[in-house]
Amino acid sequence: MTQISSARTLALLGGAAALALLLDQPAQAHGIAHGGIAAGFLHPISGVDHLLLLMAVGAAASSISSQLLLWGLAGAIGGGVFGALGGTLPAREFLAALAISAVAVLVLRTLRSKQSPQLGACAALVAAAVAVHAMLHGLEAPAVGSAALWWLGAFTGSVLVSGGSFLLLRQIGRAHV
Repeated sequence: MTQISSARTLALLGGAAALALLLDQPAQAHGIAHGGIAAGFLHPISGVDHLLLLMAVGAAASSISSQLLLWGLAGAIGGGVFGALGGTLPAREFLAALAISAVAVLVLRTLRSKQSPQLGACAALVAAAVAVHAMLHGLEAPAVGSAALWWLGAFTGSVLVSGGSFLLLRQIGRAHV
């Protein structure tokens, strides 16, 4: 196993362990949204569940295809709009926690496998995982005045974490080739 695979595996296993602690608790930043760009920016990075998902999406994009970042964005838009319109799912907090595990398992299997996974299945999984979290954001996002600024802040924070994870892992991978 290469050094980069070991580091990624260790990071993902740590994330999976953290997920186990989250399974019986509501997602940490859900239900506390307030207006404004700063609050929106801090919202997706204020809870461990959000950070783990965003980093897992970056890791998936780094190890499978950068196109997964676009699929994550599509899931974010779809889930956010669905939640903002009042749409919800049963066991939504559990699904949000499960989504983190699903993306982490996808990355681990990809790193351990000798063949590339099918991009379509990976894209569907990443989009669905992000959509569940974005739905929760849509349910709690401010509905008055500062909603557009809140969404802009949330988008910016999310892009920085998932894109930053992608770039960091991609750079680490190149350094060890």
